Amino acid sequence: MTQYSNARAMRALIKASLQSIFRSPSAIVFSIAFPLIFILVFGFLGGGKGYSISVASAYGSDTTNDLYKVLHNVPVLKWVSRPDTAALNKAVREGDIVATIDVKKQAAGVAPQYKIVLDASTEAEDKAQQLSQIISGVVQHMDPEIQKHIDQIANIDLQISKVRMYKTIDFILPGQLGFSLLAAGVFGTAFVFFNMRQTLVLKRFFATPVRREIIVLSEGIARMLFQMMGAIVIIGLGYFAFGFTLIHGLVTVLEMLVVCVFGLMVFMGFGFIISSIAKSESSIPPLSNIVTLPQFLLAGTFFPIDAFPKWLQPICKALPLSYLNDALRKIAFDGAGIWDVRIDMLILIGWGVLVYFVAGKVFKWE
Repeated sequence: MTQYSNARAMRALIKASLQSIFRSPSAIVFSIAFPLIFILVFGFLGGGKGYSISVASAYGSDTTNDLYKVLHNVPVLKWVSRPDTAALNKAVREGDIVATIDVKKQAAGVAPQYKIVLDASTEAEDKAQQLSQIISGVVQHMDPEIQKHIDQIANIDLQISKVRMYKTIDFILPGQLGFSLLAAGVFGTAFVFFNMRQTLVLKRFFATPVRREIIVLSEGIARMLFQMMGAIVIIGLGYFAFGFTLIHGLVTVLEMLVVCVFGLMVFMGFGFIISSIAKSESSIPPLSNIVTLPQFLLAGTFFPIDAFPKWLQPICKALPLSYLNDALRKIAFDGAGIWDVRIDMLILIGWGVLVYFVAGKVFKWE
């Protein structure tokens, strides 16, 4: 007589779960088709940012002199700010800000009167050149009598930093990948375990030697494998069709998949909770949307969190999807490793501990 093996039972359950997922139209739509549609739309819209002359004051710039005040009143210049130097440099690298402007007034009697340094990236080089011309025009307007001797008033130094071009797809794809994991983890897990309980499948499992944790683990592994295959498809399409940046190639892909595994585990915890508190199958979508919709809209899926009103940003930064999206973007474009995104990962793990603690309290087997 063959001895019973939980390992064989797990393999059988994983295979059955995978077959069930592949046969589910909703799983394919939410996990792969839906994110791919958004990636295709934004990919075909173009790789760059829209036209604007967004500028910021360099930290340490003299903001009290007359030229600085005049520049602040130029309608074509849109002045923005960032909380610190690192955030300011990041915005310049990614093209959100065309250039930083450093205006310094020289000592009395020293020519030129002002020293202006424009710091821009290669992505915004054309706009930076235009910005330099705009400032030259402003300086000439200040003293039309010496238009041919502008250097007596101001010396404009345009510095171009060579950086990689930050394309729309570099922002959109990690957000869509994160949302794919969120939707699959919440909706997929909630529906599967609710239906298994309602159809007495779980109860029938209790008549077998298979342990309860093997049932949950098998379903989790099956969904994990499916989602990682979907993630590879999404990343591959973005890379080959639209030039999505993978700074370290295959190593970057593998690190992104590791982060995706952590994110999916957290989101599946929400699914376990919903499957337990739902009174009927029709109540699962509304409950799931309470979890997914705010994150879809506020967690940096389509727009940077900085674009939201300041009063809303703390809420955005409290959502687990925000940290998954942030970690994926840092790894893909900035070349960060798993250790470099440890803060994002620790917050995700903290969410996981909280979610599974609640799931353990409310989860029902029958």
